[in-house]
Parts: sequence; C-alpha cells; structure tokens
Amino acid sequence: MDSTSRARVEAWLRYGDSLGLGPYYRDRASEHSASAPAAGEIPVRAEAAPPAAASAARVRVPAVASAQKPAPASPFVPVVAGPSLFEAAERIEGDTLEKIREDLGDCTRCKLHKTRTNIVFGVGNPKAQLVFIGEGPGRDEDLQGEPFVGRAGKLLTQMIEAMSLRREDVYICNVVKCRPPENRLPEKDEIATCSPFLIRQLGVIGPKVICCLGACAAQTLLQTNQGISRFRGEWFDFRGSKLIATYHPAYLLRNPNAKGEVWKDLQKVMAVLGLEAKRR
Repeated sequence: MDSTSRARVEAWLRYGDSLGLGPYYRDRASEHSASAPAAGEIPVRAEAAPPAAASAARVRVPAVASAQKPAPASPFVPVVAGPSLFEAAERIEGDTLEKIREDLGDCTRCKLHKTRTNIVFGVGNPKAQLVFIGEGPGRDEDLQGEPFVGRAGKLLTQMIEAMSLRREDVYICNVVKCRPPENRLPEKDEIATCSPFLIRQLGVIGPKVICCLGACAAQTLLQTNQGISRFRGEWFDFRGSKLIATYHPAYLLRNPNAKGEVWKDLQKVMAVLGLEAKRR
C-alpha cells in the first residue's frame, strides 16, 4: 500500500475509534494473536493509533504491486450511499417523528443535558422536500425549544423566503438537540450519542435535498474531518437524498461578504427542487 493510501486508512481507523465504533471495523481475533500478519493484511502501528486502539488492528487491503506509482494526494470526501458509521441508526419500520421524540424522552444520555433548558427536537413540514441541519441550539433556541429562532435563525428565514419557500415548508433541526455551554461546538461523544436521532428523523422525512449549515453538520453526515471549504457547494448522496453543505447563517453574520457564495449554493438547491427565486 502506498503511503498516501495507508495514511487515509489509518486516519479512518482513528476517526472511527474516537467515535467508539472500533468493534465495527477491528479484527478482534488479531488482538489475541501474536502471529505475523497474513498476506494482504497491514498492521496499524500502535504509535499511530489512540490509546483505545493501541493493539494492532488489521485492515484487509488488496495487494499492491511494488512497481505501482503512488497515487497523487487529493481532497478525500466519501460519498455516503448507505449505512456505515450509523449502523445503529437503521430505519425502523413504522417510525415517525412522534415516535422518535418519544424515544428521545427527557434525554440524559450525554453531559449536555446538565445545562440545557429545553430539548430542541426540530420543526417544520414532516414531509418536507428540503431539510436544513445546523450544529446545535443557541441561547434563544434553548429558551424557546425551537431551532434557529435567534439572529442566525432570522437570517435563515430570509434565505428560505428568498428561495420562494416558507419556514413551514421545510424542516429545520440540528446535529445535537441540547445547547452546548457557551455555544461551543458539540464534542465527538455528544455527536455520537445524539446523531442517531437525527438519522432517524431524516429517514422518516425522506427529503429530496439535505442542506448542511456549517462544518459540524456536514462533517457528521459525510463522515469526514475536512474543513467545509473543501467541499462546500458540492453534491453528495446520503441514503437516497441529495446533500449539499454551505456556510452557517451565524458565520454570515460575522462575514457578510460570504453571502454571495451561500446564495450560489441555495440556487443549486432551487434548481434541484424546481424553484425560482422570489421576485423583489
């Protein structure tokens, strides 16, 4: 395996292990065996893995001819066509948004519950063709129990209306449903705990387009740690829905010059949905 491919494999192993999903990819038998790796297996060096994965995990890879030239490095964002890291969030027969909210309950699954006022589940059309996903509730959202109702929410409403839609036509939610303290980014364990409910919401709604607002939402669904500028405005497949990422409205409040780029992204969404811009 060339060095570039090996680095990518090791990065994915570290990322999966950090989400607590080691059992999905680790060769458990190899942890109890001191034998040399079989043909076609590459042991991951202990120093390249986190403590939780210090034992030599092995990954099946095809043999690479020694004369083969290394592939050039390039941005790598996977196309998510089906379940992988989210195996635990398989579609549930007869699932509904009401059932998901009931299962969520008065959630205490992660530490965010200790400082929240309200769970912010999601709002909008349960059969929406377009779903907007942010990272997590802010102060206003935490107080009102509804996503995107503060300054950034008002800007999102303007964006939606510019697309000739209303807030009640779309569905709006977040990766995590409790406000992170001081509006910090959700942490990996919080995302891993809460995102299965988001995956179920998307499965029930079955939108034609998913628009991720900001890096956190995009990285969660695309299963990447790359910055949003590497793939913003590009189309991906997510379980039968078309997914696109753009900048978060809160970012636009701080960087109004980026509004033009976001409008270009929204125009791509409008083209897929057959919408025309609202006339002023």
